[in-house]
Amino acid sequence: MQKAGPAAPAPAAKIGHPRSSVVLKLVMAVTGLLLVAFLYVHMIGNLKIFFGQETFDHYAHWLRTIGTPLLPNDWYLWIQRFVLTVAAIAHIVIATVLARRARRARPVRYAHRPKVQASYAARTMRWGGVIILLFVIYHILDLTTGTLNPNGAPGQPYANVVADFDPSRWYVTLFYTLSIVAVGFHLRHGIWSSFRTLGQQTMRGQRIGKAVALVLSVVLVVGYLSVPFAVLTGLVD
Repeated sequence: MQKAGPAAPAPAAKIGHPRSSVVLKLVMAVTGLLLVAFLYVHMIGNLKIFFGQETFDHYAHWLRTIGTPLLPNDWYLWIQRFVLTVAAIAHIVIATVLARRARRARPVRYAHRPKVQASYAARTMRWGGVIILLFVIYHILDLTTGTLNPNGAPGQPYANVVADFDPSRWYVTLFYTLSIVAVGFHLRHGIWSSFRTLGQQTMRGQRIGKAVALVLSVVLVVGYLSVPFAVLTGLVD
């Protein structure tokens, strides 16, 4: 009698063509870096508040009137919002797709995960993204539309920022701080991952990528938090 051979392994679940995953990672890296670029430009604009009310208000007015009268008011801001919205949606959707593919490709949890996956930033990328999304929504309602800023006034960006981070509204500063720190952790891991996706696979390249990601994240966190704490301490009033 012929003995039965070992059972053939079950076919792997279809998780998408590897090449498509590479393309998705590339798009995710590019959209992420686009969002980082915006965060830096926005931060530089925010820091103009340290040059006084006239400078800050003039900058905010200039953003709304670029190209006028040949172009309508706010055209630049609306194009910027459209591009950033598309980039953010693409970034979130691709992150979700890649996470699901990774789970299907590795249905059993590793007893010991690789070091990169064990880092705090890597393990909290998903929740960090959720916090950032909620923060962006709040930030728009707070300082863009003024819906959540009871002391704000249209056309007075400097006064609105000062009113928003007034010491009596300490909880706003606390939420802002926690959100910006979450952004920092998210960017640190995200920027480094982007470097790897875009070709920095050598040990030296990865060390440089980690260093650049850390520096960019720290500078961004310090830059954004300098404004609310300047208001809180009376340096900006």
